[in-house]
Amino acid sequence: MTIPRRSWRGAGALVAAAVVGLTGGVISAGPAVAHTPTWAVTCSEVTVDLTNYTSDVPNTVTVSVDGKDLLPTETFGREFHKKLALPDHDKPVTVRLVVKDADGDGKHSIDQTKTAEVCEEEPTPPPTEPAPSEPAPSPTPSTGTPEPSATPSDESSESAPAAPAPSPSSPDLAETGSSSSTPVIGGAAVAVLLAGGGILWAVRKRRTAQG
Repeated sequence: MTIPRRSWRGAGALVAAAVVGLTGGVISAGPAVAHTPTWAVTCSEVTVDLTNYTSDVPNTVTVSVDGKDLLPTETFGREFHKKLALPDHDKPVTVRLVVKDADGDGKHSIDQTKTAEVCEEEPTPPPTEPAPSEPAPSPTPSTGTPEPSATPSDESSESAPAAPAPSPSSPDLAETGSSSSTPVIGGAAVAVLLAGGGILWAVRKRRTAQG
C-alpha cells in the first residue's frame, strides 16, 4: 500500500511540532531551576542576592573584607538576601563572597572577590552670610525737666565761704555828722582846765604869802 505524499507531509508536520513543543518546554523550564547568585559592592556596602537554590539542603554563604569576616558563615535554603555596611576605610579594600552549593556536586558554588573603593567626601557648602539686621530704634528724648542734684558740689561750698557777722560790741567805723554828746564833752573839758588853773593859782599865792 502506498501512502500518498500529502499524508507524509502531514505526519512530518506533526512530528516537527511535537519536537518544537518539547524543546521549548525544556528551554523555558531551565531558568526556573537555575541557581542565580548576584552581588554588588560599593564604597560603603555589600549587597548579596541568591535565588533558585535547593531549599532542602544546607547551602552556606560567607562575606569577608581583607580577610576579616563581615558576614560569618550562614546557612540558607532556596533564597538569601542581605545588605551589609562596610567598615570605614581610607584605602581600597578587597571584599570576598563564598557561596557553597550543597546540592549534588556543588557546581553552583562560587568564590569571588571585588574591590570597594574609598568614598569621596562630599564638598562642604560655603557658609551662608547672615541676613542684615535692622537698626535698633533710637530712644525717645525725655521731655521732663531734669531734677537738680540733691547733693551740692564740694568745690562750690569751699569756694564761697559765708560772710562773717558783724560783732555787736565793735563801735561804728563810719559815723557822719556831729553827735549829740559832743557839746557836753567839750564843756566838761573846759571845766577841768579852769579848775586846774584855779588850783595852780591858789598854790602859787600860798607860796608867795609864806615867803
